[in-house]
Amino acid sequence: MKFSIERAALLKAVAQAQSVVERRNTIPILANVLIEAEGEHVSFRATDLDIEVVDKAFAQVERAGATTVSAVMLHEIVRKLPDGALVSLTDDPAAGRLSVQAGRSHFNLATLPREDFPVMASSEYSANFAAPAGVLRRLFDKSKFAISTEETRYYLNGVYMHVASAEEGLMLRCVATDGHRLARIDAKLPVGAEEMPGVIVPRKTVGELRKLLDDDEMQIAVSVSETKIRFATPAITLTSKVIDGTFPDYTRVIPTGNTRRLEVDAAEFAKAVDRVATVSSERSRAVKLSLDEDRLVLSVNAPDAGAAEEELAVAYSDERLEIGFNAKYLLEIASQVDRENAVFLFNSSGDPTLMREGNDTSAVYVVMPMRV
Repeated sequence: MKFSIERAALLKAVAQAQSVVERRNTIPILANVLIEAEGEHVSFRATDLDIEVVDKAFAQVERAGATTVSAVMLHEIVRKLPDGALVSLTDDPAAGRLSVQAGRSHFNLATLPREDFPVMASSEYSANFAAPAGVLRRLFDKSKFAISTEETRYYLNGVYMHVASAEEGLMLRCVATDGHRLARIDAKLPVGAEEMPGVIVPRKTVGELRKLLDDDEMQIAVSVSETKIRFATPAITLTSKVIDGTFPDYTRVIPTGNTRRLEVDAAEFAKAVDRVATVSSERSRAVKLSLDEDRLVLSVNAPDAGAAEEELAVAYSDERLEIGFNAKYLLEIASQVDRENAVFLFNSSGDPTLMREGNDTSAVYVVMPMRV
């Protein structure tokens, strides 16, 4: 195998591959990227046995072939090469070495045979559809902060993507929760997604997927089965196993009878929470919200550190209410608001609180209160 490729194209492809590779693994081949050169393209494939990513790039292929080499090592080398360099890669199977040359720089890297590289088994997908990158980015970006990190409740360690019915009809919905907060985001159902099974997309896959979704105009081909999900652009294909578990009935925890309505400037609210939380004890980070006629007082009282208080002008016309929240949860939810105003709907100081962006119900957040 022998080919030449521009540094920028090589860096982009190798960066995507090496981020999938697990740093600590007991199977040496899983630390490698599979490089396959044929025609006018070179593909770079990496896997951790749960996720597989394949990135294609244009190259001048002199001799077709394939080999595997350390993904992290190749990425570090390419990253340190000068901008605009033309990189030549030549495989010597007999010596078990890959030569990487750019200008006066020359590297010889150990390789492992391509036959040892595990390729994820192909799957029959029960639903295939296309969705704009911007729509998928919104669905996952706005929900991923609520993914649980608790390994014992593994079925919460991802985003539940499924078809749901709403007032506007069938929607493509993403939900994530860790038991303390919940995010539910809706988008118009793409054509062909009607038969999609509900799947839990793992946290790591959500992180890797984000790199495919920067171009708003790009259409992403999505394929879903009971056990796998695949996202593809013309250059990159990301395939992942889904979490084998049942996502809980989240509709039960979304309050419907909360009538006390607070409307507040989302950016000002987030900054104020951040300021008063400076003195809260790290363990609980509790912030108290005291609501009165068009007035919100945020306060923190940490006996060992001090106290803080800040007042905000808000739209609130219901009876007086005092309620406490974990500051981190409030900040994360407030930071999801794209519009100017955030609307909080309360019931009592012990019940879950609902938050949305203005009158938009396509993104709904729930946060559990704390005793303060």
